[in-house]
Amino acid sequence: MSAIPKIALLGYGTMGKVIESIVDSEHISITDIFDLGNPIIPTVNYAFDVAIDFSIPKAVRANAEAVTVMGKNLVIGTTGWAEELDYIKSLADKHDVGIVYGSNFSIGMQLFFRIARVTSQFVSKISDYDVSIHELHHNRKLDSPSGSALELGRILLEEFDSKEHILSGNAESKIEHSALQISSSRVGDIPGTHTIYYDSAPDTIELTHRARNRTGFAKGAILAAKLIHGKKGCHDFSDLLDEYLLKG
Repeated sequence: MSAIPKIALLGYGTMGKVIESIVDSEHISITDIFDLGNPIIPTVNYAFDVAIDFSIPKAVRANAEAVTVMGKNLVIGTTGWAEELDYIKSLADKHDVGIVYGSNFSIGMQLFFRIARVTSQFVSKISDYDVSIHELHHNRKLDSPSGSALELGRILLEEFDSKEHILSGNAESKIEHSALQISSSRVGDIPGTHTIYYDSAPDTIELTHRARNRTGFAKGAILAAKLIHGKKGCHDFSDLLDEYLLKG
């Protein structure tokens, strides 16, 4: 990990405010905050090293263009923009900068991904068990299923030979055994809850990650900014975190 970067915030909603509230404990400084009333201008020489984007999915492309053309690095904390990934990767290559993205920047959730994989490797060997995912989030969340639920789905598809594709939402008829259902609820101010159900006739095993607040996401995004500072190319946060954990 290189020197502590100066941070800019792209979007000053809930997550931006949470990041701002913990900068002292994380030993970083925020030099710029951009939102609708104060948009980032690519021709200005800003002081920040790494921008953290927690805006909205439709703003990710323009934000990435603005940041990378300045030769600065970027953390994309927003989800729901997966169709733009190839273009975002091309920006990192074109401008020789570093970009890190992820389905979830909570370190606890990242650990949950790894727990889910190991558990599924065992459970999938017992043919009696079926598997599904349900996730809950606050009613302002724009994407459904969540990026984290889809990542869990990808993990389960890799580990369960019986599951061939993801079925998002409610089924209108009987669910095929080859379908992995991911259902979602949006209610109130829930930060995020993800549950995997391994079910058989005798019993049910449940794995749940429940976010108590958004501080974990903020800490993970700040760690991502520290990890991408001084690096080039486009990286999944999960890969950078693995490198960091293995280095101890």
